[in-house]
Amino acid sequence: MKTNTIAIITARGGSKRLPRKNIRSFCGKPILSYSVTAALAADCFDEVMVSTDDEEIAAIARTYGATVPFMRSAATSDDFSTTSDVLREVLLAYREQGKAYAYFCCIYPTCPLLRPKRLREAMELLSDYDGVMPVAAFSFPPQRGLVIEKGLLRPRYPEYMQKRSQDLETMYHDAGQFYACRTEAFLTAGTLWMDNTYALLLSAMEVQDIDDEADWVLAEMKYKGAHSLRDVVHLHENNVENTGKST
Repeated sequence: MKTNTIAIITARGGSKRLPRKNIRSFCGKPILSYSVTAALAADCFDEVMVSTDDEEIAAIARTYGATVPFMRSAATSDDFSTTSDVLREVLLAYREQGKAYAYFCCIYPTCPLLRPKRLREAMELLSDYDGVMPVAAFSFPPQRGLVIEKGLLRPRYPEYMQKRSQDLETMYHDAGQFYACRTEAFLTAGTLWMDNTYALLLSAMEVQDIDDEADWVLAEMKYKGAHSLRDVVHLHENNVENTGKST
């Protein structure tokens, strides 16, 4: 298990498409709480903190067990600040306090499908890599994507349109859940996209981007479905165990 590690959950107050998205109720709890709970349950971080500019978000974060040792600056709270900007600010602020974490994991506040074991896997992989990024395969080959020009459909890549899907190279996208990094490698590169970054492959049921109301509904459906399946598996395991006992 890695030591000298910190989980940094980035949760600013502003959200244009889904107002107050980071603390909106998701299946009965603030969506932020799922990221905090997953990080704590992973049991691989010395500290789980939330970077925010919003007092209500800070209060909810503390309620679920995260720390908020300082508030995010105005410079990293606008619509133009990047995740890397926020992380650099947090890591350097800790250094000013005499805390220099060797490894960190940036976790987004809207990933209720995040599983603690994925965080543990990622942090262990930092023994061999500068960064770990969870990814998922595109459900449809992007090489066969279409564009609309003056109301008419056009293939973006005509050379691939007659090829079978199984003959096209599998492509992946950022799962939008977390990034695990060696701190020095990140500070030197200035970006989460480093050359020595390992791809941690997730299934489609573990991933759901949440940008609008439809995404939110799909995320809740996946969450409920995953937990219903776990309940069925748990019940089956208990039945098997009880069947083997004498009465």
